[in-house]
Amino acid sequence: MKAFLTVVLAGAVAALTIAVRIPIPGTGGYLNFGDIAVIFCGLFLGKKWGALAGGVGSALADIIGGFFIFAPITLIAKGLEGFLAGIIGKTKLKYFTLPIAGFAMMFVYFVAEIFLPGMGIGAALSEVPFNLIQAVVGVYGGLLVYILVNKAFVEGVKEKQS
Repeated sequence: MKAFLTVVLAGAVAALTIAVRIPIPGTGGYLNFGDIAVIFCGLFLGKKWGALAGGVGSALADIIGGFFIFAPITLIAKGLEGFLAGIIGKTKLKYFTLPIAGFAMMFVYFVAEIFLPGMGIGAALSEVPFNLIQAVVGVYGGLLVYILVNKAFVEGVKEKQS
């Protein structure tokens, strides 16, 4: 069942990443809502399956969107983000420590962009504010979706029992 959900949610990650793309001036990158789904996947599926759904879905969005050079980087960055969300989601301090997952994603992109042809340190630095916005929206948006989905499941179970 988790494998099926992972495939479905990887598709959701790709769709959310592609659906709304806000261009970042000067670098050719873009802001998107895919991180909401990546964080949700980590929280909902756990570290292993969440990493797989988040990483593969995001890398697939890069391939479909024509950002081929970023696909391997994205697989690692978003996979790590989903993995950490899955670990942190099990802790009592998740509301405060979940941003670590978003910051890890930012770090991977920052380091990779320094070494990418045509980018370098200047481009990597110019993307930091945009990646920060995306990480924060992704972390707390994904957490909100997770809370709402859990609430819907609990209410659905209660309704069936009565």
